[in-house]
Amino acid sequence: MPRSRIFPALCLTLLALFTLPQAQADEASASRPAQWAQPVATQYNLYQMSPTLYRSALPDSAAQPLLEKLHIATVINFLPEADSSWLKTPGVTQVQLPYRTNHVDDADVLAALRAIQTAQAKGPVLMHCKHGSDRTGLMSAMYRVVIEDWSKEDALKEMTQGGFGESSHHKDGVSYMMKADIPQLRAALSSGACSTSALASCAVMNWFKPAKS
Repeated sequence: MPRSRIFPALCLTLLALFTLPQAQADEASASRPAQWAQPVATQYNLYQMSPTLYRSALPDSAAQPLLEKLHIATVINFLPEADSSWLKTPGVTQVQLPYRTNHVDDADVLAALRAIQTAQAKGPVLMHCKHGSDRTGLMSAMYRVVIEDWSKEDALKEMTQGGFGESSHHKDGVSYMMKADIPQLRAALSSGACSTSALASCAVMNWFKPAKS
């Protein structure tokens, strides 16, 4: 091929390589239900659930400019490892609520939902786990049902079919959701109770706290 044709062909190839991921993201965004979380940055499994709530996999230091662009004010972490190793942005609140989906209970869910609501009053919130699939997926679904009044069916469909990770990772979350008493969770969230059960460990511990004068 003559040199005069090689350069334009190379430019077109490079252009295609750079525009393909964005085109795929645009196509995925267009084909998914509008009420589902919408993709923002696929490399972090980052999606926007609402104007003030995002979900993702574990970010890294390279994600900080993106989070600043999104005006993230609080990062809620469901992992046992703190975010301080990568998150250095001044003024961003770090909340750590580690849990495992195969041991989740109402107290874990209420703590997460309460933290999200409190943080949203200060600005956009990002919640994450390691892959942004199972732990983040369950809390996202519970937020949909308890806070946004979605049906369990609709929330489970988004959780398992939303492209956040392998559906096999969601079995524990699905099992919890199917048994969860949503009216009781809403009542506990509204009252400030740490659990739906008066005999939960967090409630029992409060029995032994000295009364405030």
